[in-house]
Amino acid sequence: MSASQDSVYLSILKEYWGFDAFRGIQQEIIESIGAGRDTLGLMPTGGGKSITFQVPALAKEGLCLVISPLIALMKDQVEHLRRKGIKSVAVYTGMSREEVIVALENCIFGNFKFLYVSPERLSSELFLAKLHHMHVSFIAVDEAHCISQWGYDFRPSYLTIAKVRRVLPNAPVLALTATATPAVVRDIQRQLGFARENVFRMSFERKNLIYSVCSFAGTMEQQVKELLQETEGSAIVYIRSRRGARELAEWLAAEGFRATFYHAGLTNQEKNDRARSWQQGDVRIMVATNAFGMGIDKPDVRLVIHADVPDSPEAYFQEAGRAGRDGLPAHAVLLRGPRAEAVLRRRVDETYPPEEYVVQVYEDMCCYLQIAVGDGFGVTREFSLEEFCRNFRHFPVRAYNALQLLSRAGYIEWADAEENQSRVMITCRREELYGLHLPPTADRLLGLLLRSYTGIFSEYSFIDESRLAVELAATQEEVGEALITLSRAHILSFIPRKFVPYVTFVQRRLDNDEIVLPRAVYADRRLELEQRLQTMIGYLNTAECRSRYLLNYFGETKARECGQCDNCLGTHGLLPARQPAQVAELETIRRRILDLVRQQGRGVLGNLHLPGVADSKVAEVLHQMMLEEDFLAL
Repeated sequence: MSASQDSVYLSILKEYWGFDAFRGIQQEIIESIGAGRDTLGLMPTGGGKSITFQVPALAKEGLCLVISPLIALMKDQVEHLRRKGIKSVAVYTGMSREEVIVALENCIFGNFKFLYVSPERLSSELFLAKLHHMHVSFIAVDEAHCISQWGYDFRPSYLTIAKVRRVLPNAPVLALTATATPAVVRDIQRQLGFARENVFRMSFERKNLIYSVCSFAGTMEQQVKELLQETEGSAIVYIRSRRGARELAEWLAAEGFRATFYHAGLTNQEKNDRARSWQQGDVRIMVATNAFGMGIDKPDVRLVIHADVPDSPEAYFQEAGRAGRDGLPAHAVLLRGPRAEAVLRRRVDETYPPEEYVVQVYEDMCCYLQIAVGDGFGVTREFSLEEFCRNFRHFPVRAYNALQLLSRAGYIEWADAEENQSRVMITCRREELYGLHLPPTADRLLGLLLRSYTGIFSEYSFIDESRLAVELAATQEEVGEALITLSRAHILSFIPRKFVPYVTFVQRRLDNDEIVLPRAVYADRRLELEQRLQTMIGYLNTAECRSRYLLNYFGETKARECGQCDNCLGTHGLLPARQPAQVAELETIRRRILDLVRQQGRGVLGNLHLPGVADSKVAEVLHQMMLEEDFLAL
């Protein structure tokens, strides 16, 4: 790389970001993609990945196509770039066709520098047709581990990137990830069609992050409380279930902590509001499922607690790594409950239930949706998992994962409670709109709708209440009331947003003996999960440095002891762990409860008593089963 080109990159960094020098391996990655070479960058969470594609994109002619699975992150980065005067746009699920067309046309004719796209959008005929006419400098693939079937968060939609590369044969690819084992590193390059191996690695070591595993004998809630009392500053508590997130946040609030919760079942507005209040410090503690975190960049998180053991070292490393991004000391604490190992081992059968069970779920789903053998190709139906499980006596976790397997195998597309945007259509004639006497907000909203949405008289248009509220200088509640007012006046038809789980049949309904789960979808992935869970069990039990244990997993075989984790310091847990006999007793109680529910239904839980078992023990196990979502809506 010439000195002049090097100075161009530095001047861009200084002009737009105010930094005098690059960090870590940023400059090496920038020089590689700037020279037109396919490049894979391995950088830890908070390592400054976005700089590695934003700087060279500004130095090159044309548009940088950024592929990211995180809509919130895309919106956030587009907003940040626009504030710097850099023309950027994002295309993602939920936008209307008109909005997508305008965004893509702007990228063709408007001298835009960045187009952010969710992977699901890549395969649409509209996108591929417009892409042919764009001058793309290079492709940036964020969260690149999602393209690898050996990755912990494989997403089939990422495989479409290969099709995009065929449309843009001269555009190099920059792939970025914060978590990848050596096998995944090789697979990413193969899936993306790298001309030759070209990997830049930054050590995943986080010298300021203090790892520990805390065994406890009391309740999980009490242990979380003690840890929060022992530390100061912002905190995240990860928990597996949505119900657990809500209940723990409410319990902490009752104990005097400023806490809120976050999970995938909230509306987009609720997610945004809660994330913002936590980011701004209005609440100290975010209790969340793994739906929270990717794209969240709060530098001063001092404590990350995992109330449940994650399914993989990758997930744990990434979530724990959200602590201490400012470089100051921070703690990552993994709570080890009395049945932690048993719960981990059970997840294999929950996530990959027997193949005959998956086939049974397929048959029951077809009956539930009234799809006959040979019919259904291309049919989309709303699908309530809760009602389905209640009607056909399935446990929700296993049924959910069976649907996921059927989706990956190509029989259906299964979307779990996606949020549909609100829609409106003018239902009166244009001449009837003159001389109306409407409340001020409703009147201004009607004018804004007429100016903003073409075709609103003939078909429904998707609307974004939050954007309308900004343009009207009103609240979202006022916009909602105005929409209801216009609807009651028979001026427009208003369909509010709602969460709609749905199933689309990609193939006609098949006979049961025709359903086959490919090895790459089932057997290989099940084995991979078993190995990851075994690694997590090893993390719970290891006597070696916890930082070094994790780094070894990611291929850093020469990592040194951190000198500050619980193993290095000899502080093994805050409370004594239960003995194996106690763990076995609790597991026996759990199995007895599950057997009763299978035989008699969930009604038996109303006044549950097990002969020979103290009611307090039954209540303790039942509470834990609720948090782990062994049942639905207990």
